[in-house]
Amino acid sequence: MTEMDRAIIRVSGEDPAKFLQGLVSNDTRKLASDGIVYAAMLTPQGKYLADFFLVAEGPDILVDVATPLVDDLFKRLSMYKLRAPVTLAREDMPVSRGTGPAPAGALRDPRHPDLGWRAYGVALPEDGTDWDALRVAHCVSETGIELQPNDTFILEAGFARLNGVDFRKGCYVGQEVTARMHHKTELRKGFATVRLSGQAPVGTTIETDGKPVGTLFTQSGNLAIAYLRFDRAEGAMQAGNATVYPPSVVASG
Repeated sequence: MTEMDRAIIRVSGEDPAKFLQGLVSNDTRKLASDGIVYAAMLTPQGKYLADFFLVAEGPDILVDVATPLVDDLFKRLSMYKLRAPVTLAREDMPVSRGTGPAPAGALRDPRHPDLGWRAYGVALPEDGTDWDALRVAHCVSETGIELQPNDTFILEAGFARLNGVDFRKGCYVGQEVTARMHHKTELRKGFATVRLSGQAPVGTTIETDGKPVGTLFTQSGNLAIAYLRFDRAEGAMQAGNATVYPPSVVASG
């Protein structure tokens, strides 16, 4: 399907991969072999600001980001640019995705094989994929729903499992906090796929014995993505009129 809610920033000039390397959570050197990389930009305190795909196009790099985040991301990249010999430009380019046969030039979604492919510069019709069902099944958080700028830690959102962070690449903005979280024995809180009986609005508090355990987010069938305190997420829990059962897929750091 063509994604109408995506925007493109083109980074060109001398070695755009080197410019982005010190800013994003993943290793831009992977672009040389993979062609596409999933990554995020963080605050110095390690909080999520934006997630995006980096796509190699000749000597340039395309930054494929959710439209609601593009203005702030462009400003931040411009701020970090300083005297770096690169150029930033907004680009009007269609972004398509699907899970069926991939068109020529399409790139696999690096987060999970079941998320199919992405294609740039071509507007393709929808292929009927239930993207919410895929996201929920594999605990893939989405901008504006589970992922909130200045609020989310990317390891709690499963970026390690989704190939969105590299722990060997060296320094980038927010790297120290992310590394400390990674080296803990386990995460105490994070997103997970839970079983669900009934429905409740996104943002409903999950409780057990009257105590808050977390928050319910995207739902599909009898599954949902929830943000949980794992030490409290045991047995049947309540989220409004819905009953929530312990997680099956957990974001791992």
